[in-house]
Amino acid sequence: MVAIIQFVFFIISSLLSLLVWAIIISAILSWLVAFDVINLRNRFVYSVSRFLDAVTAPVMRPFQRIIPPLGGVDLSPIVVILVITGVQRYLLPALEGFLIRLAAGV
Repeated sequence: MVAIIQFVFFIISSLLSLLVWAIIISAILSWLVAFDVINLRNRFVYSVSRFLDAVTAPVMRPFQRIIPPLGGVDLSPIVVILVITGVQRYLLPALEGFLIRLAAGV
Protein backbone atom coordinates (compact mmCIF):
# COMPACT_ATOMS: atom_id res chain seq x y z
CA MET A 1 0.00 0.00 0.00
CA VAL A 2 2.88 2.35 0.77
CA ALA A 3 4.33 1.87 -2.71
CA ILE A 4 1.01 2.80 -4.30
CA ILE A 5 0.78 5.98 -2.21
CA GLN A 6 4.34 6.94 -3.13
CA PHE A 7 3.65 6.26 -6.82
CA VAL A 8 0.48 8.38 -6.80
CA PHE A 9 2.33 11.29 -5.19
CA PHE A 10 5.18 10.89 -7.68
CA ILE A 11 2.67 11.19 -10.54
CA ILE A 12 1.00 14.23 -8.95
CA SER A 13 4.35 15.95 -8.41
CA SER A 14 5.44 15.17 -11.98
CA LEU A 15 2.21 16.58 -13.41
CA LEU A 16 2.64 19.74 -11.37
CA SER A 17 6.21 20.09 -12.68
CA LEU A 18 4.95 19.70 -16.24
CA LEU A 19 2.33 22.36 -15.55
CA VAL A 20 5.03 24.76 -14.34
CA TRP A 21 6.98 24.18 -17.57
CA ALA A 22 3.83 24.68 -19.63
CA ILE A 23 3.22 28.03 -17.88
CA ILE A 24 6.82 29.13 -18.51
CA ILE A 25 6.71 28.11 -22.17
CA SER A 26 3.32 29.77 -22.62
CA ALA A 27 4.62 33.05 -21.15
CA ILE A 28 7.71 32.99 -23.38
CA LEU A 29 5.59 32.16 -26.42
CA SER A 30 3.23 35.05 -25.67
CA TRP A 31 6.21 37.44 -25.46
CA LEU A 32 7.57 36.16 -28.76
CA VAL A 33 4.19 36.69 -30.40
CA ALA A 34 3.79 40.14 -28.83
CA PHE A 35 7.20 41.28 -30.14
CA ASP A 36 6.56 39.79 -33.62
CA VAL A 37 9.41 37.32 -33.35
CA ILE A 38 7.05 34.53 -34.30
CA ASN A 39 3.66 34.68 -35.96
CA LEU A 40 0.45 32.88 -35.02
CA ARG A 41 -0.35 32.47 -38.71
CA ASN A 42 2.22 29.69 -38.70
CA ARG A 43 0.15 26.53 -38.23
CA PHE A 44 2.62 24.83 -35.84
CA VAL A 45 2.99 27.91 -33.64
CA TYR A 46 -0.77 28.33 -33.56
CA SER A 47 -1.25 24.67 -32.56
CA VAL A 48 1.34 24.90 -29.80
CA SER A 49 -0.17 28.16 -28.56
CA ARG A 50 -3.70 26.72 -28.47
CA PHE A 51 -2.49 23.58 -26.65
CA LEU A 52 -0.62 25.60 -24.03
CA ASP A 53 -3.62 27.89 -23.55
CA ALA A 54 -5.90 24.88 -23.09
CA VAL A 55 -3.55 23.38 -20.50
CA THR A 56 -2.71 26.52 -18.54
CA ALA A 57 -5.95 28.52 -18.76
CA PRO A 58 -7.91 26.58 -16.09
CA VAL A 59 -5.13 27.25 -13.59
CA MET A 60 -4.32 30.79 -14.67
CA ARG A 61 -7.83 32.29 -14.99
CA PRO A 62 -8.68 32.48 -11.25
CA PHE A 63 -5.39 34.23 -10.55
CA GLN A 64 -5.80 36.57 -13.54
CA ARG A 65 -9.20 37.64 -12.18
CA ILE A 66 -7.63 38.57 -8.83
CA ILE A 67 -4.30 40.03 -9.98
CA PRO A 68 -4.64 42.88 -12.50
CA PRO A 69 -1.91 43.39 -15.10
CA LEU A 70 0.59 46.01 -13.97
CA GLY A 71 1.66 48.21 -16.85
CA GLY A 72 0.61 45.56 -19.37
CA VAL A 73 2.63 42.85 -17.59
CA ASP A 74 0.70 39.84 -16.32
CA LEU A 75 2.18 38.74 -12.99
CA SER A 76 -0.21 35.84 -12.49
CA PRO A 77 2.17 33.21 -14.00
CA ILE A 78 4.72 34.07 -11.31
CA VAL A 79 2.12 33.73 -8.56
CA VAL A 80 0.82 30.44 -9.99
CA ILE A 81 4.35 29.03 -10.19
CA LEU A 82 5.01 30.06 -6.58
CA VAL A 83 1.78 28.40 -5.43
CA ILE A 84 2.51 25.19 -7.36
CA THR A 85 6.07 25.10 -5.99
CA GLY A 86 4.75 25.58 -2.45
CA VAL A 87 2.28 22.74 -2.93
CA GLN A 88 5.05 20.49 -4.25
CA ARG A 89 7.56 21.29 -1.51
CA TYR A 90 5.34 21.53 1.55
CA LEU A 91 1.80 20.18 1.12
CA LEU A 92 2.44 17.06 -0.96
CA PRO A 93 5.23 15.64 1.27
CA ALA A 94 3.19 16.33 4.41
CA LEU A 95 0.10 14.67 2.95
CA GLU A 96 2.14 11.75 1.65
CA GLY A 97 3.73 11.20 5.07
CA PHE A 98 0.33 11.36 6.76
CA LEU A 99 -1.21 8.82 4.36
CA ILE A 100 1.77 6.47 4.71
CA ARG A 101 1.55 6.60 8.50
CA LEU A 102 -2.21 6.07 8.24
CA ALA A 103 -1.76 3.08 5.93
CA ALA A 104 0.96 1.60 8.14
CA GLY A 105 -1.28 1.96 11.18
CA VAL A 106 1.25 3.92 13.23
